[in-house]
Amino acid sequence: MWSLYGVSGIAIGLFMLALFGVAQVKKDNSIVDIGWGIGFVIIALLTFAYLPGYGARRLLVTGLVAAWGLRLAFHLWLRSLGRGEDFRYANFRKQWGKSAVVIALFRVFLMQGAIMLALAYPIILANANPNSHLDAAAYAGFVIWLVGFLFQAVGDYQLRVFKRRRKRSEDVLTSGLWRYTRHPNYFGEAVMWWGIALIVLPMSGGWGALISAFLINLLLLKISGVPFLDRRYAENAAYQQYKKETNRFIPWFPKKQNG
Repeated sequence: MWSLYGVSGIAIGLFMLALFGVAQVKKDNSIVDIGWGIGFVIIALLTFAYLPGYGARRLLVTGLVAAWGLRLAFHLWLRSLGRGEDFRYANFRKQWGKSAVVIALFRVFLMQGAIMLALAYPIILANANPNSHLDAAAYAGFVIWLVGFLFQAVGDYQLRVFKRRRKRSEDVLTSGLWRYTRHPNYFGEAVMWWGIALIVLPMSGGWGALISAFLINLLLLKISGVPFLDRRYAENAAYQQYKKETNRFIPWFPKKQNG
């Protein structure tokens, strides 16, 4: 398994350096977001091909990661067209001043590559066992993953359509999946990783996949996902009302407001 981590580390290091180079040419560090899903796809395909054998569990995990990563990358690429650098990275560039290039290399690109490798534990574990077969946990994990995938894909689609049709940039999407959670796309991503964790859980060392899924939840809820968007719309009155009525993460029916 450690040899798979080694080749994955080299591949992701080179990938993130190449992505960093493209970002400096384009003056757009937000392309690192497009590379997020692609990085996991690289790890999944590389570790799958590194060892012989076509065990059903490793085929399933590799296929699910590829489907998630490629769809997400395509969605983010479509969203980036004609948009310019995302507000988060533009703010970072201003904060870092003359040192922005060097800081971005380490704090944005190489750090994200290191996080990828840490979170990819269940993928590497699955592909380290070429002859593993499917069991009840694998089927249950696939169902959970599918629920998460649909939440993310449908949520992203609904938001894309809404942004294309809305009349004012301050308008907030409050229908579809967005009626039940303020972040159906992030919720879906978290659920997918819990599904993958369950798929590999019966394997030796599979408990580590639960840590990986927990860390992804922590990342989305406390660090890079939900907090950024909540801060961005802190001055938006419509969003603040939406925030009062709608669950932050786990879907549920809207809260009724008195008066």
